Amino acid sequence: MAGPLDVGGPSSGRPPAPEDLLVRAATLADVDDLAALAALTFPLACPPDCPPADQQAYVDAHLTAARFSGYVADPSRRVLLAVPAAGGPPVGYTMLVLGDPSDDAVRAALTLAPTVEVSKCYVLLDQHGSGVATALMDASLAVARVAGAVGAWLGVNQLNVRARRFYERSGFAVVGTKHFHVGDRVEDDFVLECAL
Repeated sequence: MAGPLDVGGPSSGRPPAPEDLLVRAATLADVDDLAALAALTFPLACPPDCPPADQQAYVDAHLTAARFSGYVADPSRRVLLAVPAAGGPPVGYTMLVLGDPSDDAVRAALTLAPTVEVSKCYVLLDQHGSGVATALMDASLAVARVAGAVGAWLGVNQLNVRARRFYERSGFAVVGTKHFHVGDRVEDDFVLECAL
């Protein structure tokens, strides 16, 4: 389930404009910041009736500093950070997963190969609409092209209308559905695909 898009700005209270933003590859030195950012932003992607305990269970299982250490070191993944050019903590991140999807429903829905999954796309809430998400997505799709993919895909909760609209503006279209586990819940996602 890829999540919401645009998140927090610098301490001035003004969100960074795209020209004030640096999108770069994450390193092991970033994992604590990534975990903190993920804990703030993952709940934004969940439907309103998703209990906080299930959201926290997902964060604890998949979005800790230890897990991000593994993601950053994994040669089949690319983790990108959006950070203010003047310095400060990240305001958004994406994670790409190279290779064929393991989910049968996703494989059946996709039409393009080789493909890359946009597994995570999260931005702090106060950055929504600021251009941070667009900068992250543009950089992520460029990385996918360099990796040799001709398509990209992602899952988004069916109730996350804002995120879905953003993805559609970014060139993605709904091609199927899949399930996504959050704690003890099974959520319904749309599968979206984009030609690169």
